[in-house]
Amino acid sequence: MVIDRRCFLKIGAQAALCSVFPATAIASIGRSSAPKRKLFLFNAHTGEKLDVCYYAQGQYQHEALEDINYIFRDYRTGKIKPIRKELLNLLHSVSKKLDRPTRFHIISGYRSPETNAELRKKSKYVVKNSLHTQGEAADIRIPDCDTKWLRKVCMTLKAGGVGYYRKSDFVHVDVGPVRHWQI
Repeated sequence: MVIDRRCFLKIGAQAALCSVFPATAIASIGRSSAPKRKLFLFNAHTGEKLDVCYYAQGQYQHEALEDINYIFRDYRTGKIKPIRKELLNLLHSVSKKLDRPTRFHIISGYRSPETNAELRKKSKYVVKNSLHTQGEAADIRIPDCDTKWLRKVCMTLKAGGVGYYRKSDFVHVDVGPVRHWQI
């Protein structure tokens, strides 16, 4: 492993802090060594793309979260709601499990209550208290990835709900109770 000057100085400063403020220094080392979390997103309705690092140095990146909230917005109304960090971490875990660069096509992210009510009139599969309205669910697809197989990968994580919509060719993931279904 090659250590550049900046890294060497950082390690030296952290070592010095250990003797004066051990708890603070140890927390600092943990944050700096925490792996980054990135997502590659594509909004299937607007065509917008986002490649973003939303977690770095042990902290969620505020500006990145705002960009994610925007791409996940209800494209019908333009309304934005914060997307739960647990959902982002779930998508990141799916990407890690696939062990390859993964561009998630977002079919449906956040849905305003108005949009959800309109969709319920058209489909019996849209539930009244959808986790989409809470920023806790996403309907996804990954190019060159069989959605039936993607469903299996998501189910192995046991991190929430997983729905397989065969005819529409997408997988629903959420951070609610662990459960699964197929339509």
